[in-house]
Amino acid sequence: MEPSTPEAKALKQACDVFIKDLEALPEEAFTKSFAPKARTVADITYEVIMVNDAIVGLLQGKPMPEWPGGWVTAPESFQTKDQVLNGFREASDRVMGSVAGMNPDEMLVLTETPRGEAPKGDRVRFMALHTWYHSGQLNFIQTLLGDDGWHWS
Repeated sequence: MEPSTPEAKALKQACDVFIKDLEALPEEAFTKSFAPKARTVADITYEVIMVNDAIVGLLQGKPMPEWPGGWVTAPESFQTKDQVLNGFREASDRVMGSVAGMNPDEMLVLTETPRGEAPKGDRVRFMALHTWYHSGQLNFIQTLLGDDGWHWS
């Protein structure tokens, strides 16, 4: 189903660009850490999936899952380019399946969040913003690896 609201369209675009960024990165980028505290592409992607899944749960009236302490790191089963790409594609499809059909009135419905009530549309916009933010991190990693190409077209 194609997104029917500006919020859902923005999220779809963010997910599509994130996938293109992942596809452009070489295999070694997925587990490479550029500094002692720097997260890998696999870690970043795993966090995006966790956040988006948690927000979709909130939109469906489920409680916010307990967040792991510290930075999120990807499990052993989520380290290769194929694992990360397939995992993000599946998560993107799952998230879009939950928000694509929402109409403008549904986007205005208040939902409980860890910071109080907010319209569902705000949460969908946050997912788009959060995905774009981490897409920028992927772009930075891309340049650290010597690739300054534009991969979004």
